[in-house]
Amino acid sequence: MELIQRNPDLSAYLAACAAVDHEHPRVRETVTHLSERYRDAYAYAEAAYVFVRDTIPHSQDSGDLRVAWRASDVLEWRTGICYAKSIAYAALLRARGIPAALCYQRLAEDDGSRPVIHGLVALRLPGARGWARQDVRGNKPGVDAQFSLDRERLAWTVRPEFNEVDYPVLYTEPHPAVLRALKEAPDRPHLWQTLPSEL
Repeated sequence: MELIQRNPDLSAYLAACAAVDHEHPRVRETVTHLSERYRDAYAYAEAAYVFVRDTIPHSQDSGDLRVAWRASDVLEWRTGICYAKSIAYAALLRARGIPAALCYQRLAEDDGSRPVIHGLVALRLPGARGWARQDVRGNKPGVDAQFSLDRERLAWTVRPEFNEVDYPVLYTEPHPAVLRALKEAPDRPHLWQTLPSEL
């Protein structure tokens, strides 16, 4: 699948916004901590990936009811669903000058019912010919996402027979439907009722 930049200007994927608030002290502190050990862009991108995937539990797995939508909150609270964790990873990448985009899949149950949008990040490392999608959702039995640039190792591979979709568009900010759901939900149970089912 060819990934499509919604904004043709690569520098737009380095910008801060309300959600990807990479200028926030909490984000900068995390970047500094990771950068001390991982100096080159590739090593840093992988370390930041593992950090978000493994040290920030997915709130559904941990039972945390809080809903984070800003990168700084995800890093401070150490919780978030896939959208929020993707926002945090994008912030950590952009803060180090690595272009990062938010992108999405539509997933469903095994009979095609209950479609829901799943959040991912695409990054573009220096010298790379293209974007590489990553999934920081967090592993659990049956889910084994890994950092990879040569072939995708996401949590889930879409199944067209169940109307699942890989959306090719790369966004500079969270999709409006995703951001609205995150910002309006008072807690995770309410969020689960308003997750977007398509983009």
